[in-house]
Amino acid sequence: DVGELFNYLTGFSRHADYRQILVSPVTVRKRIMEMIEEQADAGPQGRIVFKLNGLTDATLIDALYRASGAGVPIDLAIRGLCRLRPGIPELSETIRVRSIVGSYLEHSRIYRFGGAPVDPADGPGLPLKLYIGSADLMGRNLDRRVEVLVPVRDPELQARLFEVLDLVLTDETNSWELGSDRRWRRVENVHGRSAQGRLKELAIARARRRRESDLRVGEAGHEGSES
Repeated sequence: DVGELFNYLTGFSRHADYRQILVSPVTVRKRIMEMIEEQADAGPQGRIVFKLNGLTDATLIDALYRASGAGVPIDLAIRGLCRLRPGIPELSETIRVRSIVGSYLEHSRIYRFGGAPVDPADGPGLPLKLYIGSADLMGRNLDRRVEVLVPVRDPELQARLFEVLDLVLTDETNSWELGSDRRWRRVENVHGRSAQGRLKELAIARARRRRESDLRVGEAGHEGSES
């Protein structure tokens, strides 16, 4: 898919259909809308979690309002612009919006649809769909730029993305929460949870394991050459 996209961009191909990836301005808006509507049809059994830089597109905001009206639990981590208003009765009661402003620039985009619902009593939920990529839900990203979203299906990678989302949604150190009055309020720091601090610890641990693994491979190769 990515090879075909680059051939299309460089003029070596007119192919514009892709098997796995979503590409703006062709399919991202359409598929995001379809996946939001799938969750809306599931009601409380649905689940939507987005981590983005910006949410300003009126059409997709209206779709999220409809999903909330159907009872879908929706968590949004929006670092910058957000034109959606959460917590409005009969419109966005099930939507929570947070922003993290810390030492590091929050720049990743993660889209989660379905999976286990918030309340197990609501049922099994819909099959999980998880995407990462470059597109925010803004007109420029959906309609005027080439952006790509990639499905993540490997269970280990899915678990890492779930961990990121959980950390972001439970952060108490650098988080602000958006109210229905459009005002951002600092989240009270009760337990000292820091998403960025924990992600830094995990990144250092992974780097240390890689170095140790490389050293073991190098030592094994050195011993083999001596023998």
